[in-house]
This record gives sequence, C-alpha cells and structure tokens, in this order.
Amino acid sequence: MLLLNKFPAWLSAFALLLLTQEPVSTSEVTACGVTVDPPANIEITDPGFLGYLSIHWTQPTSLQNLTGCTVRYQLRYYDTYEERWRSVRTVKLTYAAQFDLEKPIKVRILTVLKCACTKGTEVQGEEKEWVYTPEPTGVAESRIRDFHCVYYGKEYMECTWEAGPGQPPDSQHYLYYWHREMDETKECPEYFISSEGRSGCRFPRESLLEFSKFNLCINGSSPAGSLKMAYFSIEVQNHVKPTVVSSVHVSETDGELKLEWSPPSGQVPDHCLEYEVESSTTMENGKEKQEKIVLQNLEDTSFGIPRKAESQKTCFRIRSKVNMYCADGGFWSDWSQTKCTDKETQYIPKWRYLSLVVIGIAGVIILCLSLWTLKKISIKKINKKDALYTLYKEKVNKTMPTILSPILK
Repeated sequence: MLLLNKFPAWLSAFALLLLTQEPVSTSEVTACGVTVDPPANIEITDPGFLGYLSIHWTQPTSLQNLTGCTVRYQLRYYDTYEERWRSVRTVKLTYAAQFDLEKPIKVRILTVLKCACTKGTEVQGEEKEWVYTPEPTGVAESRIRDFHCVYYGKEYMECTWEAGPGQPPDSQHYLYYWHREMDETKECPEYFISSEGRSGCRFPRESLLEFSKFNLCINGSSPAGSLKMAYFSIEVQNHVKPTVVSSVHVSETDGELKLEWSPPSGQVPDHCLEYEVESSTTMENGKEKQEKIVLQNLEDTSFGIPRKAESQKTCFRIRSKVNMYCADGGFWSDWSQTKCTDKETQYIPKWRYLSLVVIGIAGVIILCLSLWTLKKISIKKINKKDALYTLYKEKVNKTMPTILSPILK
C-alpha cells in the first residue's frame, strides 16, 4: 500500500507546470516616452502549504532606468472558494494568496506608473493573465465526500468525511493541515476509525488558529493506486457549535412568564452568543401555539412574555449560536431541556384571585362564628346540668336520714 504522506515531488511538478503557462497577449501602453509593460519574470510557486501560493515578479525592463516616478503593481486573482476576483495594489515584488488546487488558478497583473510628466495621473499598463488548470490524478471517483468540520464549544474541532463512491477496498486516507503560524504541514493528530477505515480527524484547541486560513488536504492510497486529493480552506471561528444551554428556569410574576438561563459552558465568550427561544403554549381548547424568537441582546440571559388568560400550559426550550460580531457563520447548539409552567406558575386572573381572597376571609369568619356558637351552647348545657344536679341533691337530702348525708355530699 502506497503511503502518500510526502508532497515535495508533487509540488515541484505543480510549480514547473504553472511557470510554463503562456500569458495572454495585450497591446502596449506608453507614458513619458516609455512603454508601461507588465511585470517581468513572473513566478508562481507552491511552498507546500496546501494552496497558499507565492507570486513573484520583477520590474519591467522598460521602467528600470526611469527616475522621478512611482511604480506600483495591481494584482488580481480569482478566489474559487468565494467565486470572485480579489484585487491588491502593492509596491512590493511578491504576494501570497490562497488558491483551491483542485480548480483553475487565474492570476492577472499590470503595472501602474505615476510621474511628473503624467501630471500626477496614474497610467495603467495592459493587464496580462496567467491560467493554470490542474490535471486530476488518482483513482476515478475516489475523492472523499461530505467533508464537514465543527468546532465544539471552541474546545476541540472534529472534521469528518465519507469515502468516495469509487474508492477501492483496503484504502487508507491521510489528512494534513497548515496555518500561517506553522513552519510546515502536519498530519492529523487523532484519526477517527470506522469499519471503512479513517473517516475523520479530531484537532485539540492548541493546534487551531482563528481568523486565519486553516488549510486541509485529504489524500489516500490503495492497492489500485493513489486516491484523488481533496483540498479545503476554512476559518475555524466560523464553524463553532456552542454546548447546550443549561440551568433553565421558568417563573411567573404579575402575569408575565419569565425564562432565565445561564450561558453554556466552554470557551465561547458570553458576549459572542445569541439565543433562540422556542415557546409552545397549550390553549384551553386543546390547540398548541408555537413561536420562535432570536435574541441578540449581548448581555441579557432572560426572556419574558405575557401569560395568556386562556392558556393552560407553556413550555420553553432554548439554544445558542455565535453572533455576527464574533464570526461570519456557525452552528446552532442542540436544544436545551424543555421547561414548562407547573402548578406553582399557573396563571390566576386578578378577579378570580380577589374572589378567592373574599371567599377565604368569609370562610374564616363563618368558622369563627360557628366555634363561638358551639362554645355558648356547651356552656349553657353545662350550667343546666349543674342546676339539675343541685336540685337532685336537695331532694335526696330531705328524704334520706341524717346519718347518710355525709355520704351523699
């Protein structure tokens, strides 16, 4: 099995082919009696940084002995990742740019001249274009599919892929990466292994760099030959997925339902998060009403809505994402656990609440009156019993002998 973990031979071939491309011919432009030619000796080389190419040139011969003039260069190149031309003006004789090595590489360059004899006006020479179209190599339909990277809570990043439809049996994939603070490319620090072989890579936080091109290449080998290469260039801060929002609490105050939560754990700063709240209300007629709202207040971690009088129960759940102030993209987190209003938070209309208060007070008064009445009745019965007993004793004392009186006392 051929191990494709080295690039130098391929890089040399690429640079050689690119430098032999012929520029598009254009007509000449003159200023101050000289020809404003495009830069000379243009070279485009690949230092092995997975698409980060270096463009070099020299000053045109026609302008080398010109004095009292400012010479600049306008370089344009086609960004196939964003499908648009990018332009830069520079007085330097070199520039580095990111290219997708699976697609045609297009570079255009011209000279800009400004002299006293041009009365301070810039004169642009004719633009020349270099185009190089890479020739695909490798087993047909062996390029990986469904490449996907997620930066979980800014703690680690996972990139996964699926095997190409034409990938031969017993194939092996290799992932390499590079960013501007690295001297050379490195291989994946931790592969994911599936039944079909390597299917992903896990990057620790220390190996990543935000707000910079993070270049990746996945190639491979098989008994049938090399697999087709796949190139990707991402910015990792645009692939963040926050952890699940926790500590969600629902309460009610003065007829308003209030949802409160704590920011998710992880390395994502609190001010970089926005939230989406989903509410589901069950009405008295049994129907459900759902609503979603995105909260972009960078400091608030609470949300309130009026409680509808006809509602029976309201449930909430919430998720988060990195906002537009900290990244150009990202993924929503998973939803939090659903929290619903319970018996303690059930809504009681004010008029019903006052009625309950009045009924309660009336009940207490009635109870007190009942107890007072019972006490009076009990006292009367006791007094009546005592009177009868006294009368009985008097009659007995009259009829019984005197000798028995002490016994009956």
